[in-house]
Amino acid sequence: MKKLTIIMFSILFGNMALAQKYSSKTGKVTFEASVPLFEDVFAQDNNNTVILNSDTGEIASVSAVKNFHFKVKLMEEHFNESYAETAKYPKTTFKGKIQGFDKTKLSANPQKYTIQGTLNFHGVDKAVSSIATISMKDGKIYMEGGFVARPADFRVTIPKMVMKKVAENVNVEYNYTLVKQ
Repeated sequence: MKKLTIIMFSILFGNMALAQKYSSKTGKVTFEASVPLFEDVFAQDNNNTVILNSDTGEIASVSAVKNFHFKVKLMEEHFNESYAETAKYPKTTFKGKIQGFDKTKLSANPQKYTIQGTLNFHGVDKAVSSIATISMKDGKIYMEGGFVARPADFRVTIPKMVMKKVAENVNVEYNYTLVKQ
């Protein structure tokens, strides 16, 4: 029985151990929901963790929602307490796959790829698609891209008092430098 367990473990997790993994703990993710003539609604997280399986193109990232910092501290406080409810939903995650990804074709010349996956924010899973520019130089993979998210899709309620000051569509951008593990 013990041998069978070891064999099954080896079969199930052997491929994962051989996979080429690239990661970063200092990925930059920003979001902007500004509306003309009102104060900028912009936040940035410089501690996004991302991991890429370069054999399969599978990618995942996680951010502590409290790591998103605003220029205006009161705006950050309202975001954490009222909108994102970080005490209840402390993390945001993404799991997906880079379509048609082939690490052997990466070069210093950026190439465009589509990333499809699931974003979890505020306890809600939502399918997202992003166009990313990916390149490789000096053994590192560089990736940047963005997508649009709607607060309503993640059950985030914007109070009527500030509704006109926050855009309906939030522009999310990411920038990663991944190193081989």
